[in-house]
Amino acid sequence: MKIKIDRKSAISIRQQLKGAIEHEISFGALAVGTPLPSVRDLAEQVGVAPMTVSKVYGDLKAQGLIEGRSGSGTFVAESSLGRLVARDEMHRLRKHIDTIIDLALKAGFKPADILLMINSRVTYRLGTGLRKDIVMVGLFSDATISYAACVEQQVGHLATVEATTLDRLTVDAEVRARVAAADLVLTFANLEKDIKRLVPDVRVLSLRFIPSEETRMALASLDPMARVGVVSRFADFLPILSLGVRRFAAHMQNVTTLALDDPDLPAALAECDVLVLSTGADAVTAQARPGAQMIEYRHIPDPGDIDRLVIPFITNANDPVERSRKEAS
Repeated sequence: MKIKIDRKSAISIRQQLKGAIEHEISFGALAVGTPLPSVRDLAEQVGVAPMTVSKVYGDLKAQGLIEGRSGSGTFVAESSLGRLVARDEMHRLRKHIDTIIDLALKAGFKPADILLMINSRVTYRLGTGLRKDIVMVGLFSDATISYAACVEQQVGHLATVEATTLDRLTVDAEVRARVAAADLVLTFANLEKDIKRLVPDVRVLSLRFIPSEETRMALASLDPMARVGVVSRFADFLPILSLGVRRFAAHMQNVTTLALDDPDLPAALAECDVLVLSTGADAVTAQARPGAQMIEYRHIPDPGDIDRLVIPFITNANDPVERSRKEAS
């Protein structure tokens, strides 16, 4: 164990010594069961008073990081931190921590300020102990960010909600690790199978998605005699789009649903008075008949599902997601 003390630092020698040992334990250099130097040996090695080392060892014992064994000396103790450092994620986590420190130092923050910010952020994120970590997985980045914002607004302080796409989950190992560590993943029903294939142990809850308020108003105001074409970039999303249109434009008599790669699309577009387009399908506007009305079909997660399924889950993590999914079906 090589420890260097900076006697010109504003950080006390005792704190430097304690931090150095904590660092060796935190990042795996000192594994569980490793013997530590005696108080006298470490004091001579570092060039400090034995009393300083004794106080540091006392602090570390109080934290549960080290333990004294009668007649044998002092050893790295079995602790939750000691068990976690062996995981593959530790190297990546250390790199992220280093990046945060470098950014903070470059911005002019002092070490004590950085520690204060990290500690306060941890306290804030944990909140009342119920604050959970949710990831929303969708197909399009901007749309998925908006879905995550809707969920986070509704769950309030109970959880933080991040957004990512299925493409990123597929190609980026760090994103997969991030999703795997979440308490809950929210998505569309037709993406659930792919997510569980990529991250087998993740807890996934499929939400229903409904048209946004603006989309609902546009659908409700359509002329009942208009010929409506519902176009999706992905055929898998056509049932979702069709259900939303029929729910909020139940008065429409002539509705056709088409995927972007459907060979009959050009002919159908020529007959439509109104086009309802999913995200990513806006390219068909160039093929629409002159004067056709365009409605961008914007989804939002069903607020009823969030109230009935998501909030109960994040306030009681023992509730199985499978049961919640059956309730949603």
